Formats: sequence, C-alpha cells, structure tokens
Amino acid sequence: VMFFMGSLHAQQSSEDIKSLLLERDQQIKELVGPEGTSYTDQQRDKMKEIINGVIDFEAMSKEALATTYDTISTDKRDEFVDLFSTIVRDQSLNNLDIYRAEVTYRDITVEGDQARVETLATLKNVRTPVNYEMHFKNGEWVITDMEIDDVSTAGSYNRQFQRIINQKGFESLMNSLRKRAERA
Repeated sequence: VMFFMGSLHAQQSSEDIKSLLLERDQQIKELVGPEGTSYTDQQRDKMKEIINGVIDFEAMSKEALATTYDTISTDKRDEFVDLFSTIVRDQSLNNLDIYRAEVTYRDITVEGDQARVETLATLKNVRTPVNYEMHFKNGEWVITDMEIDDVSTAGSYNRQFQRIINQKGFESLMNSLRKRAERA
C-alpha cells in the first residue's frame, strides 16, 4: 500500500505535469516545422491528435454548458461533447504559428487531483500568458480549461452558448454546432 501511495503521489507531481507538457510541445513543434510549411491531411490529423490529446472534452463541455449540462439527456450530452470536441479540434489548427512559440513555465500548483499551470508563450517578441487548469483522471493529467491572455476557453464558450440557449433554446445551439462540425 505504501508503494502504491508513493507511486500515485509521484504521478501527480508538478514535474510530471511539466514533462507531459514539454513532451507534447516538442512533438507539436516537430510536426509544425518552420514558417511556410505546407501540410498533408495526415499531418494535420496528427497535429490535431497531439494538440488536443490531453484535453478532457467532457469536463470542458460541462464547464461550457454550465447548469444546462445537467438538464439534458445522456444522448444529448454525448452528442454535444462530440460536436464541441470536433469544433475545438478544428479550431486548434487555425493559427499554427502559435505552436512555434517559446514556452516558459512560470508556476505549477498541484492540489490533490487538481493542478494549475502558468506559462508564458513568446513568439516574435510578443509575450502571451497561457495557463492550464488540469485534473488527474484515469492515471493521467488532462486539461480541463485553457486561459490564453487571461481569457478562459470554456468560459468564452459558456458565454456564447448561454446567450444562444437563453435566446433560442438548446436545440438551436445544437443545430448551430452540427453545422459548424460539418464544416470542420
């Protein structure tokens, strides 16, 4: 039992989180390559996989829908998570330059199975704070939200989604997401 608890604690250290993110960053940089690189569909799919592979889309979806998440059926939740993840994955390739940034880790705070990672991304002399909210789930660290320049990804989607839900209803939001996911 002592060995298992020690092993679990070791898996939840700030160094493990930093290693995970550094490895992911290096993989992305290798795939993105220098400015002006063109990509095959296979390379774009691989980038989407690596960029988004550590995101817990279910947790981010729950945050994006807030209280609405608990009021919809399991089938609707599953469809929402699928649509939402498709859209976020597609948007992750809109500006590949951001993945060329030099990343400095400023602080990693771990409290139990929750962590906050504060970084500074520097690209072409522009410094942008990029922070991650993370959760230890199923034996690994996953991202539940990202803040870019102090703007929460889940919070931003929440504002958009709640506005649509309040004005037109949840089904209108789903129809809009279906159309966006088709374009992705």
